[in-house]
Amino acid sequence: MDNSGLLYGALALAASTLATAYTLLVLWSPETIVPKASEKTYRSAASPSKRQPLPSIHEPASVDLTVVIPAYNETERLPAMFATTVAHLSSISGRTWEIVVVDDGSSDGTAELALKLAAGYAGREVRVVVLEQNVGKGGAVRHGMLHGRGRRLLMVDADGASRFEDLELLWAAMDKLAPAEEAGVVVGSRAHLVKTEAVVKRSVVRNILMYGLHTLLRVVGVGHIRDTQCGFKLFTRRAARAIFPAQHLATWIFDVEVLLLAKELGMGVAEVPIEWHEVSGSKLHVFADSLQMLRDLLVLRANLLLGRWRVHPPR
Repeated sequence: MDNSGLLYGALALAASTLATAYTLLVLWSPETIVPKASEKTYRSAASPSKRQPLPSIHEPASVDLTVVIPAYNETERLPAMFATTVAHLSSISGRTWEIVVVDDGSSDGTAELALKLAAGYAGREVRVVVLEQNVGKGGAVRHGMLHGRGRRLLMVDADGASRFEDLELLWAAMDKLAPAEEAGVVVGSRAHLVKTEAVVKRSVVRNILMYGLHTLLRVVGVGHIRDTQCGFKLFTRRAARAIFPAQHLATWIFDVEVLLLAKELGMGVAEVPIEWHEVSGSKLHVFADSLQMLRDLLVLRANLLLGRWRVHPPR
């Protein structure tokens, strides 16, 4: 075979490889989540049976803070976390707030429990939204963010692992980062706990996977954030308006997409150490979810690089 034949063969192989890779990218790429009609409504202690329409993130803010709690089968862990959350929010004078619990297709009565808990706090605005099927933590957070009324919006896990009082550390950091409520994100971080008992006591496998994930994150472009996965993040309304409509991933790795979108838009991002402790009952399946995280990271970066997924500047 002459040199021209080898060249054509190499080009054909390269073209075939690229076509296969692109086909897999298209097949593995999730579409933007479209909510069902019932998911655009909420119930509350004041209206436990009659559903009320949810507002939009594109409307003006009407409270100071929205707390978004994604919850999937959380009847065991939600009560203690809820009590701590309400106690702290009630202790801050002059700050108006709401809690949006997004039940991510639970089968254990999480939504009904949330309504029961809300009924114990008369006059407090607690909204319960039910997704018809389980879409993943990222999808639940996105849904809550798209329908929050706050000028700032906080995502926080239902397990209570993050100390809720540390919201004030994030709030103070946001005051410095976005004094005029421009687009900004403040990330709660457990990076300072890496060599402490809180992390050392975790399983060896989970710690190995944590270090592996951090290496991959440097490759995909968010290595400047030491802890992308902490479920305690604060957004200004302008940031939420730009980021969450553009979010595609509903799985565990959605935090990385959120931070990458913030970086693409040139938003200020600050990282603040918070207190955190391991809580039993995690829904994370270490090996299966780690493989999915790897695939989703590759899908995320490829779609952004190729321009298949676009994000628009905040308004």
